[in-house]
This record gives sequence, structure tokens and C-alpha cells, in this order.
Amino acid sequence: MNSRDSVGASLTEVGGIGERLARKIIDEFGGEDELLRAVKNLEIDRLVAIEGISQRRAIEIANKLLGNPLPSFLKTEKAFQIYRDILELMMSYAHTDYARNRIMLLHPTTDTASMREHIRMVMEAKKMVEELPVEKLRGLLSNIDRPRDPPINFNPSKAILVETREDYDLLIDMGLNRYHPVILNPDPGELDEYELIIYVYSEGMLELEDTFSTIMVTADSDKHEIVPECVLNYFRKNLELFRNALEIKRILGMETCLHEVVEIMDELQAAGDEEVDIDEVVNSVKAWADMKLRDLIKDIDLSGDEVLTLLNQGMTAKLERIFDDVLSEARSMIRKRSGVEFDPFIKSYPLKIDQREVERVKRLEAASRNLREFEVKVDAATRLDELRGAVEGEIRDIMEFDYRLALGLFAHEYELTEPEFGDEISLRGALHLNLVGSGKPQRVDYRIGDPDNVVLLTGANSGGKTTLLETLAQVTIMAQMGLPVCALEARVRIVDEVYFISKKRSLDAGAFESFIRTFTPVTTSENSKLILLDELEAITELEAAVKIIATFIEFIGESSSLAVIVTHMAREIMKYVDVRVDGIEARGLDDDYNLIVDRTPRINYLARSTPELIIRMIYEKSSDDERIVYGRILEKFQKTDKAEEQ
Repeated sequence: MNSRDSVGASLTEVGGIGERLARKIIDEFGGEDELLRAVKNLEIDRLVAIEGISQRRAIEIANKLLGNPLPSFLKTEKAFQIYRDILELMMSYAHTDYARNRIMLLHPTTDTASMREHIRMVMEAKKMVEELPVEKLRGLLSNIDRPRDPPINFNPSKAILVETREDYDLLIDMGLNRYHPVILNPDPGELDEYELIIYVYSEGMLELEDTFSTIMVTADSDKHEIVPECVLNYFRKNLELFRNALEIKRILGMETCLHEVVEIMDELQAAGDEEVDIDEVVNSVKAWADMKLRDLIKDIDLSGDEVLTLLNQGMTAKLERIFDDVLSEARSMIRKRSGVEFDPFIKSYPLKIDQREVERVKRLEAASRNLREFEVKVDAATRLDELRGAVEGEIRDIMEFDYRLALGLFAHEYELTEPEFGDEISLRGALHLNLVGSGKPQRVDYRIGDPDNVVLLTGANSGGKTTLLETLAQVTIMAQMGLPVCALEARVRIVDEVYFISKKRSLDAGAFESFIRTFTPVTTSENSKLILLDELEAITELEAAVKIIATFIEFIGESSSLAVIVTHMAREIMKYVDVRVDGIEARGLDDDYNLIVDRTPRINYLARSTPELIIRMIYEKSSDDERIVYGRILEKFQKTDKAEEQ
């Protein structure tokens, strides 16, 4: 699929997608190649983000573009429902959208090699589950997702200054104007409005008077060397994701570069926390100095000459020494607390603060801090930019691990086993998935294949005939999806198609004709099939249904297909065709009036449907008024039994 036309044509084959929506999808991805790449990477969320595309439709699109043959394998709604139920069970163990989408794209195949390879992977995952701190991992995995690019926040407090129109256009094309204003030919005083000027120069021809708030970057620098936030914001937004991923990697004992990412971001955060409040430092030191001066001055003994000096000149030598000593110590304290050496005090008592000096220092310090912060950010962005590809690869590996873990948990919880592939379906200890964990369910043994590739299944109502059909479908579909199956042992024949047809009510003439026309080609096609028919006699009146079913059996029996037909008309059908009949029969009621049934069919045994036992069970569990009705029905059964004995 190399042309845009072929991709577009494939999209329009998905229900509900016309040419306009197909074109919109391709354009949203920036072309067919990017669409195909995203689908292969299972970025289904990008499809879902497009207006008009639901998750179900996104999966259909992915299946179509990947060439998954799902519709050609599952030929009836009931078969497709069983497949969907299997997917739902597996998805309940997944934690990431990636893993859920990966599961939803699992489909039956006839490629034995790929089936075996995937089954081995699932069995290894099942074993892995037993050796890992699963609950810890599940908590971490629930916070894993594909890293997202953050929205761009415009910061007008900084500006990018350029020399030429060519440089200006280049930065606009790079999208840097979305982060900060880009300025060419500034008006006098205009640059004073910004706390930092990023001067992107080619020749360095601009003369800036106030250079302490300006950093110079060459015009051929990378984008992140001019605006480091274009890289840093991505890592800030996804930092918690990366922390969770790092912990998962450590639990799994896997090599990772995520520890470096976390260290860089933590260092960057620590550097940002180093800002000092100059006003707070000055005020706190002033309070200390005032108290120190008061205590020292109180203890001074002045001579007559010193008093005259104090009156005439305002300060004696002793006071000068006290002030000098205290202010020297105060300057030392300011330097230690702020990292800046300056003298903000005017000699007096109490001390006065030189606000002009404080503001000058604050501007210088802010400019110096901005320059240091910019350099630290550029260094961090450079290192992180180099790691981004590896980081995204690691996140993808973790989401792939989540996929394997989900399948391993599913296989572990349902005690699935690896099937063999052969020329028959042979089950020992099989169990319907819905019965796992429900009390003490009976496991079933069953076999169908040469020479008996068509079987009639008879027996008790509520005896498990339909459940057995669904179990056969589950085992076949799961095995061909590359999954272990719910049985102690299983041998599965690979088929091209699965049909599961259940008719619980009579069809009118039009529906009957439609069914016959639809199903007749199924019996004659050369494709290998698993055909499961549940009480098909309901298609029309009894005598006609018997003849139709008998004819279907003849054709299926001559093919490479397998079929199990649940029916209450086995005796009548056997008059027209030679076919194996198996039976599930109730043996009676237990002390709680529940049916006692051996769910494993008896081979070559025509079982009774035992409706009398069903009525007896209902009778025992009903109210007195209802028992009158059920009792009278039971009397008629008893009369019939006596008549047959005579």
C-alpha cells in the first residue's frame, strides 16, 4: 500500500468513513506514510482524537490498514461476540491504552508459526507473573501512557533580539515567536521592558548599553539553545510518568536512561529553588545590627571631650569603631545569606536602608540569575534532547510489557494451557471461560474429527449443550489468536472460518428463505470450517427442518469441516443420514433439587432431554399456587411413562 489513493480507498471501506473523512484522517497525520507508521506503532489514540472517529472505528481502521483478516474468519454475529468477550476479558488486565489497543488488534489467523510463537510468549508471561510483584507493578503501570507534548505557553517577560530580516524570518519559521517576542530594530528603551534579552546574532553588530541582562547566542544554534523550554517543557509535563517508568524498569532489572532524565530534572528544579529574597535578607540583617548597636552603645563611657565631639561632629571615635565593626559583620552576613557582596546600610541609629543600592543589586542579581538559569537550562535541554528518542523507546517497551503482563495475568488467572495443533478438536478438562472461579464447575472432555467430523449433540435442557458449543468456539478462536486455552489438554484443528448459528424462534417465510440461501454455500465451500449449530430445527416446521439438517450434514460430512449440531430431533435426522450422536443426560435431582448432570457428553449415545426433571426442579422451588400447575404437568408425564412401560 504505497499510494495515497490506496490508503484512502482502504479507509472508505470501513463503515461510516467517506472520502471526505478519509482525506481528513490522512491530512491530520500529515500524509499516508505517517498514518501507516502511527498505525503500525499502535498509536490508536491519535486516530480517536480526530472528530468523528470512535475507538471502535479506530480499531477497524487499524485492522484494515494492517490487513487483519478478522471478518473473513468470524462469519456470524455469535462467533464475533465470543471473540469480543475474549478480548474484553484480556483487556480487563491491561493498564495502558497501548496494551488495550494491542489486545483489540489480536485476531485469529491460519499461520501456525505465528500462533505458536505468540502462544509461547503468553506462556512465558504466565510464568513471569508468578515471579513478579504484580500488585506493585499494576499500580505503577496504571500511570503509564504515551508521553505528550505540552501546550506552548507564551512568556512576554523575555525577548529574542535579531539583527536581520533573514534571522527574524528564520526564527518565525522555527516557531520561536510562540515562546517569546522576536524583536528586530527595537525602539529606544524598548528592551528595558524585558528581564532577559536573548540576542541571536550573525555579525554581533548591535550595541547594547545595558548588557548585564543580555545573553548572546549564534544564529546557527539549535532551537533549544535559543529557547530551552521547547525541550524542557516536554520533560516537565511527563516527569511523573518518567518517574513511574523508572521504578518499573528497576523492578524488572532492565537497563534504563530514565535515571539520568530524573536526575537532570531534579537538578534543574534545585537550581530554580536557589533564588534569594534580597529584601528579606537586608531586613533581617538590619534587625540584628540594630539590636547589636543598641546593646554596644548602652555600655559606652564618654569623656567630656567625646561628648563635645558627639555634639559638634555627630560621631565619636568609639562610636565609629562600633558602627564599623557591626556593619562589617552585617555585610559578611549578607554575603553568606545572599551570595552577593554589597553595603545597603546608611550609618544612623537605627540603621537606614539605601533603597537605590538595594534596587541596583536586585536588578544585577536578577540579571545574573537569569543568565545562570538560562545557561543551566540550555545545558539540561541539550542533554535531554539527546535522550528523548531513547526515553520514548523505553516507554514503548514498558507499554509492550504491559501487553505481555495483561496476557500473562489472563493466562494465570484462567489457568490456560498451551494447545497442540492437529487434525481434530480434542479436549480434556475444558472449561468455559465464564465458569472459571464459579464454585466447582465441571470440566468437560470432548472430541470431534475424522472419521466423525459431524456430530449431533443431544440431551438435557440446561445440561450444558450450548455451553459446550461456546467452549469449542472459545478454544478454537483463542488458539488461532495465538493464545493458550482453558483446558487441561487441547488439540485444535486449524480452520479458515467459524460459524455459530443459534435460532431460538421460528422464522417467517422471508427470513427462512434468506437463511437457506445464506447457509447453503457454507456447506459446499472448500474452506475448512468449524460449524456450531444450536437447535437449528426452529428454522421451520419439524419435518422440513429434519430433511434440511440431514442434507446439510451430508455435505458437511464430505468436506474438511467440523460441525456440532445441538438438536432434539436426533432420532428423526438419523432416518435420513448416518451421523454420530452424543448425549448429555441428567441423572436426577440432588437434595437441593438441582439437576445432576455429567457435562461431558457420552459418545454415540442418544440422550433424553429430560424435561420432566426440569419441571420437577421448578415444582420443588415454586410457591403453592404455582405448584398446582406444575403438579398437573408432572401427572401427565407419569401417565405417559406408565403407558410406555405397559
